[in-house]
Amino acid sequence: MTRKPTDIPSGPRVSVVLPTYNRGWILEQAVESVLGQDYANLQLIVVDDGSTDNTNDLLSTFGDRITVIRQPNRGVSAARNAGIRASTGELIALLDSDDTWLPGKVTAQVTFFSNHPDVLACQTEEVWIRNGVRVNPGKRHRKEAGMIFERSLALCLVSPSAVMMRRSLLDQVGLFDESLTACEDYDLWLRIGWKHPIHLIDQPLIVKRGGHPDQLSRMPELDKYRIQSIARLLDSGVLSPGQEKAARAMLNTKCVIYAQGCRKRGRIAQAQYYEALAAKHETG
Repeated sequence: MTRKPTDIPSGPRVSVVLPTYNRGWILEQAVESVLGQDYANLQLIVVDDGSTDNTNDLLSTFGDRITVIRQPNRGVSAARNAGIRASTGELIALLDSDDTWLPGKVTAQVTFFSNHPDVLACQTEEVWIRNGVRVNPGKRHRKEAGMIFERSLALCLVSPSAVMMRRSLLDQVGLFDESLTACEDYDLWLRIGWKHPIHLIDQPLIVKRGGHPDQLSRMPELDKYRIQSIARLLDSGVLSPGQEKAARAMLNTKCVIYAQGCRKRGRIAQAQYYEALAAKHETG
């Protein structure tokens, strides 16, 4: 059978950046899901962020099929950034080490970019697995295509493992914020989403796994990082009046709730800080 041009597993180089830290128990599945893609022009960079388990031995079994960067433990943002800086692809894809890609994921996204040359970022739908059981995401996690900035203020609506971006987009907005212990992806999508649409391929092409104890999303007090991201974006002055109004409202909500939690725990100085931050942005 003759393949159509969009079916040919070649074209622009795709660089896949996979950060990992002590995930030897699941990492092999993530790597194999990339190497098993039907797209030929693929570069896989695994960044070992100071693992102390069997990660090093596991990665050595893949030989020259992957590029490995090893660094002292500096967090997921620094690991992703190291991989992106070392990459050579026109298109950048991310994969978390506890997730996997389904067959055809890369080809589907490259084809989408080829058919839509003005698109800078797109993601796919996903299958959710929690503690080994498939679950359905709640309505608040429902993905949309286009200008999703306002909806993204409440929580992250872009999955790193599902997204692919043109390198030129990261050249424009910058990389992950290494000062953020968590919610670094939320921060990046807001910095992208206020200006650029994020498109959606309405097909589940990744498996997103959760429920294990080392997930960053299980960290307490995540909203303090989201508050920091929103405040900085407001201070930058780039938002439209509508975006600014939505951002101020969300910042106020998150600050009030977070301050209440601080007061319950006796952290009065922190509570006062977030109450003052809410008041500042409530009045503009």
